[in-house]
Amino acid sequence: MKKLSEDAEKIMTERFGKDTIIALATVENEVPFVRYVNAYYENGAFYIITYALSNKMKHMESNSTVAIAGEWFTAHGKSINLGYFRKEENYWIAEKLKKVFSEWIDNGHNNFDDENTIILCVELTDGLILSHGTRYEF
Repeated sequence: MKKLSEDAEKIMTERFGKDTIIALATVENEVPFVRYVNAYYENGAFYIITYALSNKMKHMESNSTVAIAGEWFTAHGKSINLGYFRKEENYWIAEKLKKVFSEWIDNGHNNFDDENTIILCVELTDGLILSHGTRYEF
């Protein structure tokens, strides 16, 4: 990915460096699928807690390229399954996600004892963000 300008990175962090709803699109058999997910942005990537056996994860097994959209923002990215939420290597991001998603993370929707509760990382490859009439492409 081409590095975001300092201004674009600041806008991305302000808009998406918290619990944010984004649209995540995958493709299976040339058919697009879009769903909303809670996501957190940091340093060129979005992080999502999800279930390893979900349709979106099945789609990404065969095609890791995804599209995302948010508030005045659209991009492509590469999906990376970071694995089990409680895996030692995920501690650094899991702790951030616990704080960012604190309003709902323990509402019973997630089972953190299940190793299929994973962290999905979407590394941005290119995109466009608009802010107050300025267009930032990367």
